[in-house]
Amino acid sequence: MEKPADHLHQMRATAPLVHCITNYVAMNIMANVLLAAGASPAMVHAREEVAEFAGLAQALSVNIGTLDPAWAAAMEAAARVMATHQRPWVLDPVGVGATAFRQTVCARLLALGPTVIRGNASEILALAGIGAKGRGADSADPVEAAEAAARDLAQRTGAVVAVSGPVDYVTDGATAYRISNGHALMPRVTALGCSLNGVIAAFLVGQPALPATVAAMAYYGLAGEIAAQSTTGQGTTGPGAFQPAFLDALHSLSPAELAQGARITRA
Repeated sequence: MEKPADHLHQMRATAPLVHCITNYVAMNIMANVLLAAGASPAMVHAREEVAEFAGLAQALSVNIGTLDPAWAAAMEAAARVMATHQRPWVLDPVGVGATAFRQTVCARLLALGPTVIRGNASEILALAGIGAKGRGADSADPVEAAEAAARDLAQRTGAVVAVSGPVDYVTDGATAYRISNGHALMPRVTALGCSLNGVIAAFLVGQPALPATVAAMAYYGLAGEIAAQSTTGQGTTGPGAFQPAFLDALHSLSPAELAQGARITRA
């Protein structure tokens, strides 16, 4: 695949406007994450303006975490605009296996052709129609258990499917990669997983979906490693100190550092 450093450089040079329809918990941290990475976030979900605004955006990130009927309609409207204009969008099927409502909404969103689907192993298993052990947004399934489901889902939908975990798995149904970057503190800070989807969406603008997704996830994980190292050096090791350090790492991580630190292997 292309060098991840090139994808980071291109994303920052483009500074894309990313339309984010995300959950209440994630809005602030996701906006800060995208700004730190070098993109421009917009949190717009009102049905009265969402389609019009989507027409202005270069990419879309949809997260169903705090779902209700009005937000579901807004998500569909924005995704439909992206599909019409052939612009990239990312679907995060948070807790899709938990309720029938989430499953119904995700089925409608899948029909609108997401460019990338990213979730934990339990969410990808549930989305692919296989029983999973997730609790809400949490995953009780290992990444390896969802790899076959991810390939099948990618083949059926035409999307790149990314399974997040200690070692991420990303596939377009034919080719797959594993990304070993990341740190154990990242899941201890709420909404960092949600925010990753916005970063992936930013990387997708003007770039091929599979290598751009892999590059975004390696960049994000490496920033987590750098943040953990910096807080340990300051004598702190908890999630409270980690969050601002993570934003700093996203901001300062250079393409050259990503080229050196990305741990990507062909699966």
